[in-house]
Amino acid sequence: MTVGSHASLIRRAVVRLGDGPTHTLELAGDVLGLAGHPGAASAAVFQLLGADPRFLVDGEGVWSLDPTLAPLGAPLSEVPFAVVDVETTGGRAWNGHRVVEIAIVEVRGGAIVDEYQTLVNPGQGIPSMITSLTGITNDMTSVAPYFEHIAEHVAGRLEGRAFVAHNATFDWSFVSAELVRANVDVPNVPRLCTVRMVRRLVPALRHRNLDVVTRYFGVDIHARHRAHGDALATARVLLRLLDEAGGRGVEDLATLQWYLKRRRQRKEFNPDQYSLDFPGYEARRRRRQ
Repeated sequence: MTVGSHASLIRRAVVRLGDGPTHTLELAGDVLGLAGHPGAASAAVFQLLGADPRFLVDGEGVWSLDPTLAPLGAPLSEVPFAVVDVETTGGRAWNGHRVVEIAIVEVRGGAIVDEYQTLVNPGQGIPSMITSLTGITNDMTSVAPYFEHIAEHVAGRLEGRAFVAHNATFDWSFVSAELVRANVDVPNVPRLCTVRMVRRLVPALRHRNLDVVTRYFGVDIHARHRAHGDALATARVLLRLLDEAGGRGVEDLATLQWYLKRRRQRKEFNPDQYSLDFPGYEARRRRRQ
């Protein structure tokens, strides 16, 4: 089954269950076009829907949609993403540490469409450990703008876009703290973390740091531990992860955010329980015809 056909079948299942709870065998016929051996048809439904937390099934083999499912939102193909990376003087934004470099890569319609990067004068010395990791020195940032001088521009590049970063909590905490210090409104935007996306969409990958993830997807990092290099690599990883999400029938932003918060739990397929015609099934099928 191709990614596209899988997504199409998932969408058909969502539409069908939108009319109400449906038995496994009816789903097999309506969604998969299977009307032969009931055991094989039931197994095919569980293969399609069994690992997807949006779909619920009871002990009688009747499927329904999770009532907490977020309403369909903007299609992922139309959502603009601002992929951000910051280099900083330390690890805690609200403990006096500051941004020394920021990059924002915009992704839209399955492509990278714009890029922004700048060094930032943190107004304090850069620890030698940070310099050894990033190569950013005090001399380099001494002629760079202070964050307050770029704050409005940064906020404008985030407004109306989904904020994305590899460990988004870290980058968002620094960006939002710097905007607050500059007395600039923090944009109210959805946030996505590519670490969480990898955990949910590529569960076989046990380690999720950027080096491992980019190697897995065959993405090169042209300047590791520099904001632009890491942001550009993360943007390319995001594009691959959006493909992975589409392959699971996740085609809009609201559903993706919901999907990432849910625990993966595969429904158990018991052929003795689900493969036989259930009482009244034939009569119900005739009425629908």
